[in-house]
Amino acid sequence: MAVPVGIYLAINAGRSSAHGWGVAMSTDTALALGLLALLGRDIPDRMRVFVLTVFVVDDLVALAVIAIVYSDDISLAPLVPALVAFAVLLIAVRLRLQQRLVYVGLGVVLWAALSSSGIDPVVAGLVIGLAAPAYAPTRDDLQQATGLVRRFREEPTPELARSAQVGLVSALSPNARLQTFYHPWTSYVIVPLFALANAGLVLDPGFLADAYTSAITLGIIVAYVVGKPVAVVGSSWAVTRLSRGRIRPPIGNAAVLASGTIAGIGFTVALLIASRAFIGDDLDKAKLGALSAAALSAVVTWMVLRLTALFPVQRRARLLLGDSTLIQDLIPAVDPDRDHIRGPRQSVITVIEFGDFECPYCGQAETSVRELLTDTEIRYVWRHLPLVDVHPQAQLAAQATEAASAQGAFWPMHDRLLQHQDALSFDDLIEHAAALGLDVERFRADLASGAYSTRVAQDVESADLSGVSGTPTFFINGQRHYEAYDIETLTTAVSVERQRLAAIAR
Repeated sequence: MAVPVGIYLAINAGRSSAHGWGVAMSTDTALALGLLALLGRDIPDRMRVFVLTVFVVDDLVALAVIAIVYSDDISLAPLVPALVAFAVLLIAVRLRLQQRLVYVGLGVVLWAALSSSGIDPVVAGLVIGLAAPAYAPTRDDLQQATGLVRRFREEPTPELARSAQVGLVSALSPNARLQTFYHPWTSYVIVPLFALANAGLVLDPGFLADAYTSAITLGIIVAYVVGKPVAVVGSSWAVTRLSRGRIRPPIGNAAVLASGTIAGIGFTVALLIASRAFIGDDLDKAKLGALSAAALSAVVTWMVLRLTALFPVQRRARLLLGDSTLIQDLIPAVDPDRDHIRGPRQSVITVIEFGDFECPYCGQAETSVRELLTDTEIRYVWRHLPLVDVHPQAQLAAQATEAASAQGAFWPMHDRLLQHQDALSFDDLIEHAAALGLDVERFRADLASGAYSTRVAQDVESADLSGVSGTPTFFINGQRHYEAYDIETLTTAVSVERQRLAAIAR
């Protein structure tokens, strides 16, 4: 952020417009991610994560700058109730209070106190957002919510209905709930109104000629279009060198450069600061600079990615994906002596699925897995995650496959159970064993004694350690696959991983 600010100050040195340096510092993260979505599916997910991770900090710092630099004379007395309201807000979040009116009231108090203090009340949105925790629902939370729903199903009373509703809502993080609730309002009402209210310009030849030769407009354009790429590439290089390679971007050089060029989109926060730093013609010049920088940055980003696409496959993969070793999401790693493996015991590509034999989605995913395994170089691993709160027969079915495994028939039993998901009772499992030609008496004894419950529990523990709470969940070479599990999406993910490994090998 310092590099584009420095460029703007250099161009506006000695002018009163230097006070508007804050306009040239912040990336509009949402628009940047939106542009990446428009540029196509070939862009690696890690680039999107890199952009989000780096430039969300821009928003935080920019809002702090608004509070400190671009606010009116600050009065300290109203800050006391603002701090008290924020403290109470943190306590309410910690206690997981569900009463919305509590948060609405605290938000209003915080907003009014900041407005009275002279600090722009937009900061209230920042601190409330920071107070909203984000986390994935745990398996225990989901099981508790399911139990409440089951109690309501057995006894449909208003009290149990309310308990079930609260339990379901509580399983999700406040961040997720707020995003779902406010997203339509922000996307279709608030942001468009902001743009209409703040981005309007009267474009005529005289104004354009004057603006494009002014220090304000040129300073903003150069700061964003040149300064941001230089800053992102330079800081990434510096961090890599200073850490001796221990800390580096999880993407290749072309992706880092494209992340820098797309950082030149500073629409929302840039206009917000401009409206506080300038008035009259100077404000219009700042708006034109921000809008022009956003358009130019979008074009330059498209050019960088298009040029990268012209390289041969392996070279392109190295430029986009890099050669860094990623932190593994899967815990523990695949063990050929313990895990159930289909395909080669050793392979450069390993697809892991946490599954539940009673889960209908696992049954649907099986078709995609079968097609994926026509590629004989892929190693496929199944790990158990019976969701006993919603699939009461899944635990016994998982133990049945382990009992079959003791007789060398894990995969035949695995396939048969996914084909007969409506027949997983104890007697059904005995019939499946007989149909597969197993020693039925041994199988029956193993199943009745729960001999393999510990083995299933080990897979469940792996799911918990890996942050898995639902099925099916896939990992590719230890990295969690967050997208859909249709054959096209899985094949693309495997292809991207192959390209990354080929790039590292070179």
